Amino acid sequence: MTKSLLSSPIGPILIAADDAMLHAVSILSGAVPDGLGAPPPGSPAAEAAAQLAAYFDGTLERFSLPLAPAASPRGQALRDAMAAIPIGETLSYGALARIAGSAPRAIGQACARNPFPIVIPCHRVVGSGGTIGHYSGGRGIITKTWLLDHERRPEKQGGLL
Repeated sequence: MTKSLLSSPIGPILIAADDAMLHAVSILSGAVPDGLGAPPPGSPAAEAAAQLAAYFDGTLERFSLPLAPAASPRGQALRDAMAAIPIGETLSYGALARIAGSAPRAIGQACARNPFPIVIPCHRVVGSGGTIGHYSGGRGIITKTWLLDHERRPEKQGGLL
């Protein structure tokens, strides 16, 4: 497993992958681990970094990456439901639960445990009435709000910091 770092407008993003698939994307909010650099060329981590950079540039709307499978078929179904939310749109926990044949609480847990924020767009899941709700990546709600605003605006945004 290799870990690499991507600079982004929302702060550093840690990418963990092996030779076959992506295992995690983490939006960092604190100290950056030492000894991390660019991912190996041609690797799943390099492809993830390229697609994330294109997302931040506003030229990518749908990710296509080899992701490590979810721990259970149910977890995969919830992940797939989140991935189906189009860029620039949101769904409430309850609405996504109805689509996925689940419960709002299960959707919230799947969002909180999502190992691939941005790639699997848990930031597009909001509270009832469009309230922002929670977000466990980066700087929390500040990061979630930035991502939602970024997806709603055709022009590039500046960074969080």
